[in-house]
Amino acid sequence: MLRYIIRNRWLYVMMLPGIVFFLIFKYLPMWGVLIAFQNYQPFLGFSGSEWVGFAHFERFFSSPDFWLLTRNTLILAMLNLVFFFPAPIIIALMLNEVRIGVVKRFIQTIIYIPHFFSWVVIIGIVYMFFSSQYGIVNQVIASLGGNTIDVFTNPSMFRPMITLEVIWKETGWGTIIFLAALAGVNAELYEAARIDGANRWRQLIHITLPAIRSTIVILFILRLGHFLDTGFEQIFLMLNALTQHVGDVYDTYVYRAGITQGQFSYSTAVGLFKSLVGLALVAMANYLARLFGEEGIY
Repeated sequence: MLRYIIRNRWLYVMMLPGIVFFLIFKYLPMWGVLIAFQNYQPFLGFSGSEWVGFAHFERFFSSPDFWLLTRNTLILAMLNLVFFFPAPIIIALMLNEVRIGVVKRFIQTIIYIPHFFSWVVIIGIVYMFFSSQYGIVNQVIASLGGNTIDVFTNPSMFRPMITLEVIWKETGWGTIIFLAALAGVNAELYEAARIDGANRWRQLIHITLPAIRSTIVILFILRLGHFLDTGFEQIFLMLNALTQHVGDVYDTYVYRAGITQGQFSYSTAVGLFKSLVGLALVAMANYLARLFGEEGIY
């Protein structure tokens, strides 16, 4: 093993920055989950704080906030899974059918741009369009004699707006992996299919989708690992007193309890519970994928 490492030493040197990054920012901070089982006091530290076991978990599970947060988080997560996850696949399949290179690159550039905007900018753009007083959309509606749409204080509009913002911001960037997978499909398969009389739809069903199926499965499994990560910044910026009962999720609750109220141990317990649920979903999805003949992620 030592000879192998010496022979490939430059490959290990190239791996070193990534290893150091994960050690410092991913693995070392995991010791912080200990405070979920303590009544953590910053001036006493880890060693001096009182151990309380699962008291914070019991408090959270018996709280009415648990069911509210779970309901809101699951609904938003399901909306993202149902509407956002297929969107990059559909756009990638459509772009794959564009034969004019200049047009294809132009469309890719346009749909990639929102990914590089922060959520502050995205929400600001949404406010510019849909603000009840100064929004462009509402001004056009008012000029036509219609009633303005109160998007930001209407609870029934909160979840659709969150989902549409995610789709607009991240769909273009999500097509990159699927376009790369589509580029690896053997062109001779399409030629043989055309000779056999298959139209474009048949080629899509019998060649394209089976060719990228493993990529879709792996990304779906990874997506389940972040199933409950509904996006703190986006929801925090969109949330207000009138929409809190439909938009308050685990991430915003952890911020409010931990940062603004100083309940460090309690908020850590809530965050740890959410992470364990994500881990369980990944393990279950990976098991099912391997059960049906797919590779999975491990």
